[in-house]
Amino acid sequence: MLEVLGKLSEERRRLWLAKLNQDLRGKNLDNVRICSAHFLSGKRSDLYQKDDPDWVPSVGMTGQQRSPEKAGTSSRYSRRGNRTQQRLREAAADAAAGAGVAAETDDSETDDPTTSGYISSNLCSTETQSELTGDLIEAMTSELQNLRTENIQLCSDVAHLSTTYDQSAFVDNDEKVLFFTGLPTYQILLVLFTFLSPHLPVKKSLDKFKQLMLTLMRLRLNVSMTFLSYAFNISIATASRIVTDVIDVMFIRMKPLIIWPEREHLQKTMPMQFRKHFGKKCAVIIDCFEVFIERPSNLIARAETWSSYKHHNTVKFLIGITPQGTVSYISNAWGGRVSDKYLTENCGFLDNIVPGDLVLADRGFNIQATLGCIMAHVKIPAFTRGKSQLASVDLEITRKIAHVRIHVERVIGSVRQKYTILGGILPIDFLMCKDSDGYCTIDKIGLVCCALVNLCPSIVDFD
Repeated sequence: MLEVLGKLSEERRRLWLAKLNQDLRGKNLDNVRICSAHFLSGKRSDLYQKDDPDWVPSVGMTGQQRSPEKAGTSSRYSRRGNRTQQRLREAAADAAAGAGVAAETDDSETDDPTTSGYISSNLCSTETQSELTGDLIEAMTSELQNLRTENIQLCSDVAHLSTTYDQSAFVDNDEKVLFFTGLPTYQILLVLFTFLSPHLPVKKSLDKFKQLMLTLMRLRLNVSMTFLSYAFNISIATASRIVTDVIDVMFIRMKPLIIWPEREHLQKTMPMQFRKHFGKKCAVIIDCFEVFIERPSNLIARAETWSSYKHHNTVKFLIGITPQGTVSYISNAWGGRVSDKYLTENCGFLDNIVPGDLVLADRGFNIQATLGCIMAHVKIPAFTRGKSQLASVDLEITRKIAHVRIHVERVIGSVRQKYTILGGILPIDFLMCKDSDGYCTIDKIGLVCCALVNLCPSIVDFD
């Protein structure tokens, strides 16, 4: 109904402007009025009476006087109306005759037939217009009520979306915090937000807490930007910009959480299982892990990132953990083709080693000569080198190393499980966009995920 009325109103407005035949550009059409003298009956007809000659002004428009044709149009409209009323009267008479109303005609024989017909005609016309007006009002009222109901429902849905990830929704709800952020408690999440809040960007679309939640959900759940845009009621481009901006802030502010501890601190808190096998000399346990990426279009980049071990294009990180189970070093991302030895010797890891340190590593880290130059030591599992089995001494050493090296595998597994973005296939854009310091997005994501893991309880048993 509203759509029909809108079309009628638009058509009537267009015809009125055509009748004015004036240049109204730059004028406010809301203040334009047409005198009643330009209508045949002295006033405009109703909107739904499109056949009425007064639906559009026609008298004296554009300097013309009222013509006989216009008068003829009015008389034709009157005749058409009379015919319509006559048909209504005949239909009413037939209905009355069928219902037995004819039996009462004797009481009205003395009535004037001309006056009776005139009154009947007026009553039919009035009743018809009243019925049309009543139906129109009823239809418009029903449509208005439907629109109000829809508006209330939409407002309720928007309010629900805006409060789902609000800060109040996470208070004293550690399970929800763990699911969406990977952090064990709301208190740790609040401390992290307080630490980052002064440096987070100000956005009209989302407050600072929701920006942090959006970014943590991207890291934790590896959900698409489309999902995040629907979840937070923003555009995909806005969600992407927020993730990039917040990760930049987290990378700078959380970099101190990846700390290489002093030797005396390591020795004071050395777990007993390390003291039993290696004394207090163990400084770090190292290993590499790879993250899948999209296939680069550049042939050189494709070759540099191809991993023969994973049979996929990857980037490789060198990670180091302390005997206490915290991440003490994370390198930038390197192409998956690079060897563990080359990565260890060229990523800056050796700058943290001091004389007397002991490094535990896997068989691929053949760096004894490199560490020997700085008077440090490395222990790796023994090679069989063509032998059917290891010697008893080598076997015992290998068991000791494997017994404590398992912790670095558990930490890598924890990083991947908590922040599943590192377990998926990352877009190639994460490797291409570097900032002024030479860091790309994947470098920042790797550090931020390890820093967040350091906020969680250690996986190493100190007993």
